[in-house]
Amino acid sequence: MIQEKSRLKIGVVAGEHSGDTLGYNLIKEIVKDNNFELYGVGGPKIESLGLNSLFDFKELQVMGIIDPLLNFKKLTNKRNNLISLFKDKEIDFFIGIDSPDFNIGIHKALKLIKKCKTIQLVSPSVWGWRQGRIKKIEKYIDHTVCLFNFEHNFYKDKGLSSSHLGHPFSDLVLSNVDDVLTKYSLEAGKSFISILPGSRSSEIISMMPTYRNFMELHYKNNKNTFFLIPTADNSSTLDVKKYLKDTNAPYLIYEGATKDFLSISNKSVVTSGTASLEAAVLNASPIICYKTNFINYAIISKMLKVDFIGLPNLLLNKSIYPELIQNKCTAKQINHLIQIQNDNSSVMEIKSILKGKGFALIAQEILNLS
Repeated sequence: MIQEKSRLKIGVVAGEHSGDTLGYNLIKEIVKDNNFELYGVGGPKIESLGLNSLFDFKELQVMGIIDPLLNFKKLTNKRNNLISLFKDKEIDFFIGIDSPDFNIGIHKALKLIKKCKTIQLVSPSVWGWRQGRIKKIEKYIDHTVCLFNFEHNFYKDKGLSSSHLGHPFSDLVLSNVDDVLTKYSLEAGKSFISILPGSRSSEIISMMPTYRNFMELHYKNNKNTFFLIPTADNSSTLDVKKYLKDTNAPYLIYEGATKDFLSISNKSVVTSGTASLEAAVLNASPIICYKTNFINYAIISKMLKVDFIGLPNLLLNKSIYPELIQNKCTAKQINHLIQIQNDNSSVMEIKSILKGKGFALIAQEILNLS
């Protein structure tokens, strides 16, 4: 009689749509030849693997310094509930995806359980700011999966266990222009500009007033312009629409259309984050923008150890794409830059930098940790 494989128990926490996608691709490879159970919190993609989220993953979407402090009690309760769940289910692996400040407490609690291996998918930006966090990573995290090779090298220099996954955008290809125009009933010959405000409510609140003002300012003297605004989900769509009431600038908002919209846009205005990298890879020449409240910025700016905030510029280690931060991020300045911003031939260079081992090999490395 063939003995049935033991059931693999995996705990996971993903608080962002990008993390949900990464987690889905990695977990899919980990469980491919295993009986498994999933516990924790994730978005729709991880849930499609059989996860029944303990709570809505959007409840983890707080950022900066102030918002987490204001939500400290709520977030602590949720973290404690997850720790209790993971301990009760006696999980074999915990995979924390991004959200390092939230996940480190879970890593710490589970590190006391010898059976459980703690994995962090997406390295905290310890190379860029708050480098003191490396001590906690060394103490509580068994293995860090890095999207970028310079992060992997940083961990190697510190003598810590890590691997270079690479970034999914390395395989990103442009959508067919005619197909996109037909799919969204868009008029050929228009000058398309994509606006990517971010997926978090806090990002939309911070950025959309400036983006709306830019849209109206630019359209005033560029009547052939049409603005494309991809959103992550219905909640983001509703948040964005609040800022576009009665605007005379023509636009289309559509959920899940980021790749398509960027593929037909020569230029884009993008809130700093993963989306700026997607825009660069799809040659939509991004203006990278970032705004937060005064206290957040005052604290964060003093902790920064890097010259750039935009991922494409960080990877290339040079200023290719304009960055407008805090008070410099105005409608007038965006409008000025977008009229002089040229297409850049950095796409292939960025894609080569993004190459890594891939999900299948990383999954095997994680399984070998046990």
